Amino acid sequence: MKRIFTALILASMVLAGSGTAYSQAQRSKEFKDKYQLKEAVVLSRHNIRSPLSDSKSDLGRMTPHQWHKWSAGKSELTNRGGALETLMGQYFRKWAVDAGLFPENYVPSADDVNVQANSMQRCIATAQYFTSGFMPVGGVRVNHRYVPSKMDPLFNPQITKTSPEFREEAMKQIAAMGGKKGIVGINENIKPDYELMMEVLDVKDSPMGKSGDPKLKAFDNYNTEIILDKWGEPQMKPGSALKELNTASDAFILQYYEEPDTLKAAFGHNLNRKDWERLAHVKDVYQDVLFTAPIVAVNVAKPLVQYMFDELQSPDRKFTFLVGHDSNISSVTTALGVEEYEVPQAIEKKTPIGSKVVIEKFVGPDGEEYADINLVYQSVDQLRNMTLLDLDTPPMIYPLSLAGLEKNADGLYKMADVKKRFEEALRAYEAIPDGE
Repeated sequence: MKRIFTALILASMVLAGSGTAYSQAQRSKEFKDKYQLKEAVVLSRHNIRSPLSDSKSDLGRMTPHQWHKWSAGKSELTNRGGALETLMGQYFRKWAVDAGLFPENYVPSADDVNVQANSMQRCIATAQYFTSGFMPVGGVRVNHRYVPSKMDPLFNPQITKTSPEFREEAMKQIAAMGGKKGIVGINENIKPDYELMMEVLDVKDSPMGKSGDPKLKAFDNYNTEIILDKWGEPQMKPGSALKELNTASDAFILQYYEEPDTLKAAFGHNLNRKDWERLAHVKDVYQDVLFTAPIVAVNVAKPLVQYMFDELQSPDRKFTFLVGHDSNISSVTTALGVEEYEVPQAIEKKTPIGSKVVIEKFVGPDGEEYADINLVYQSVDQLRNMTLLDLDTPPMIYPLSLAGLEKNADGLYKMADVKKRFEEALRAYEAIPDGE
């Protein structure tokens, strides 16, 4: 069942915290003789950025401690993020050459390679660093629609069809994530994570805590309110635990990647890897609530689903690299019916920083097209240690499964089935009631 993308096959994987090491090996010569890689379409999240809020905001006021001194302005790609993305690009270069997609030091044409980034600084910079590692002499152009930093409609996870019927169904699907208690149940399920977050923040000793700031009440408010407005991203109203503590979760994740001293990264608290997963879990739930209700996912993901579908059918294209956000990966994978998953060796279990959905198109010995889909990402240790990547030391490569589709004996889908899945996602968008 488990298989690796293009040049590798996954022998087995390390479950985070298990302490058991596993290895990855190159795909067999027999496989590469049997299947010829024709194209890859990659949807990437940007690499490490600074937090979206600075220390002068509520993020700074909810703790007495000083956050990491970031190497970039708020929301921008950090120096470490750029270096890590270059390493990932270098790995993909080794992969592409080994798979026979490109020769070494290939100089592509606009028909061969297409790189599109959202017009946010962190996305443009991620694409630039990746391409410098991927094709260092190729002169690859990074395309983006606007001057930084502005959201491109291709990557903007905005709602474009709304109606009372849409909102009712969306809220029903979101509430189902919390069981019988709905939204409140979602929050109650992660109450222990909230409590750990506030303990590590030392909220009681913070400026917010000492002043008795009314905003502290938000940490006890589990009735998260969702906003689903046309031409806007799905949002949460300020004033609930999930909304407010997501900001701290995001900052802790990034601080853990950047700060080599784990004790310092945790503001002096002695946390193990499972504790870090719990801190990150708040952000994972936040993403799930906003972007993985199926009717919301097909709504906000439609532009990217259409674009990726078009790229997979482009006769001359060999490599497409799209750089957006975790919301893009969450919504696109949900829209395409990817089965529920949690990746190992990561504190972010769904869309780790810099992670990439890789869809490969092969031609088999029968002349038919086949497809593979995987999530490629750097493990926590690779992020923190800035590990050099190559075919012998690859990033993590986790197989994604499409619900209801069967793989062949070599772990590949029929490309025709995958194309039908894209068409189904596009039809689901068309079926959304639009009465506003």
